[in-house]
Amino acid sequence: MDGTVLIADDDRTIRTVLTQALTRAGCRVHATGSLAQLSKWVEEGRGDLVITDVMMPDGNGIDRIPAIREARPDLPVIVISAQNTIVTAIRATEADAFEYLPKPFDLPDLMGKANQALSRRPRKSDPVPEALPVPREAADPAMPLIGHAPSMQALFRMVARVLNADLPVIIAGEAGVGKTTIARSFHDLSDRRDRGLAILTSSDAGEDAINRAADKARGGTIIIENPSGFDPAAQARLIGMIEVLESGPDRASAPRIVTTTGPDPQADVSNGRLRSDLYYRLAGVTVSVPPLRARVDDILPLAAHLLARAAAQGLPERDLADDAAALLRAHPFPGNVRELENMMRRLALTASGAMISASEMREALSQQTGSRPSAVAPVSMASTITAEPANTAQSAPGNSRLSDSVEAHLQRYFDLHGDALPPPGLYDRILREVERPLLQVALDATGGNQLRCADLLGINRNTLRKKLTELNIEVTRRRKLM
Repeated sequence: MDGTVLIADDDRTIRTVLTQALTRAGCRVHATGSLAQLSKWVEEGRGDLVITDVMMPDGNGIDRIPAIREARPDLPVIVISAQNTIVTAIRATEADAFEYLPKPFDLPDLMGKANQALSRRPRKSDPVPEALPVPREAADPAMPLIGHAPSMQALFRMVARVLNADLPVIIAGEAGVGKTTIARSFHDLSDRRDRGLAILTSSDAGEDAINRAADKARGGTIIIENPSGFDPAAQARLIGMIEVLESGPDRASAPRIVTTTGPDPQADVSNGRLRSDLYYRLAGVTVSVPPLRARVDDILPLAAHLLARAAAQGLPERDLADDAAALLRAHPFPGNVRELENMMRRLALTASGAMISASEMREALSQQTGSRPSAVAPVSMASTITAEPANTAQSAPGNSRLSDSVEAHLQRYFDLHGDALPPPGLYDRILREVERPLLQVALDATGGNQLRCADLLGINRNTLRKKLTELNIEVTRRRKLM
C-alpha cells in the first residue's frame, strides 16, 4: 500500500492504532483530532486518502465532504462513525463518501477499503457534487433504525443506494421488525420528502381510497402495506392504479411505490395470496429486514436507546443491571423490535428504581412469553439450552461426550420448530452461541489474562482480541476501536 493518509478522529487510541497499522502497510500518515486541521491539510494539497470520524469537537465529518470534494475531486473519503443509524449511512452515501464503516470497525476491513481507495486514485473523472441538503430524521419514528450488526449495516447501505432511485421497493420481513418505519424513511429522507405521502392498507383499499392515495401522493410516495392481505378485487385495483401512474399523462409526477410484505413475498405468490403480475410491478428492489434474533448484539444498544427515548418523553430514567441485561439478551424476541419497545416502555413505567433488576426483567419476560402468538414461534439456541432438563442421566457431564450433548440440544432446537425449518443463518448463529461462553469461561479461568487465554484456546492473541470485540465481551484493560 502506498500513499499519504489523513486521519481525523477525536479518539487518541483510534488515531494511534490507525497510524501504526497504515505506517506498517507502507503509508505516510498525518493524524489530527480537529476537522479544521484536516481541512488545512486538504487545501494544502496533502493526502491521497481521508479517514474521518463524524462527530468531532469542531464539526461534523460528513458535512466537510462536499468542501473536500470541491477542493480535491480526486481525494477519496472513508467515514467511520459510532452513530450506527440509517441516517448516517444515507448521509455518507449522499455526500459521495468512498466508504462508510460503523464503529467498532474491523481493522483488516478498514485496511482493505483504504487499499482499494489508494489503488484507484486518481479519480479525475468524478464530478464535483454540489453541497447536499441534510436529510431529516423521520419524525418520532415508531421504531429506531439503528444497528451495528452486519445485516443491518448492509440494509442501511442498500437503502442509501436506492433512496432516490426511480424504482419501486419491497421491504420484506417478519412482523415487528420495523418495515413501516423503513418504508417511511424512503419518503422522509429522500428528495420526495416535501411531496405527499399516502398509506394503503387492506382495510381501506376501495377504488375511491386508491384514487385518493394516487392524488395525495403525486410526486411523493405511496406505501402499500402487506398487499397479500388485500382481496383479489383490491389487488386488481392496485394493478390498475400502477398502470395509470406508469403510462398516464402525469407519469412524470407519479409517486414512488414502497411495499411492505412478509419475509417471503414469492411464497405468497406461489400459494396464491399475492397476484404474480402485482408482485412483479412492486418488486423493483427488495430490501430484507433481519429479525432481532439474527442480530443479537443489537438488543442491548436498542434497549438503551428505547429507555432513553422513553425518558425524553417524560417517563422515569432507567438503566439495565448487568444480570437483567443478560436475561434480555438471551430472549428470542418473536415479536422483534416492537416487542422490545413495548417491554422497555413498560419497565420504564413499572421498575422500582433507576436500575432495572433481574427479577423485574424476569417478570417482564414471563409476561412477553405468555403473550406469544399461537403459531410456531422463532426460538433461539439459548432457549433450548436453558430449557433442557438438568436431572437426566445424559445431562451429567461425566455420562456423555460433549458432542452428544451438543447434538441433543441441536435436535431439540429443530424439534421446537415443528414441521418448519429454523430461520436462515443457522451455522453462524450456533457457532456464536458456543463461541461466547467458551471465551467467557476461558477468560474467567485465566483471570482475564488475554495472553494466557489465547494460549489456552490455541489461538493467536490478535485473533482473541478480534473475537472479544466482535462479541462485545468486556475485559479489564481491553482496548476497543470505539
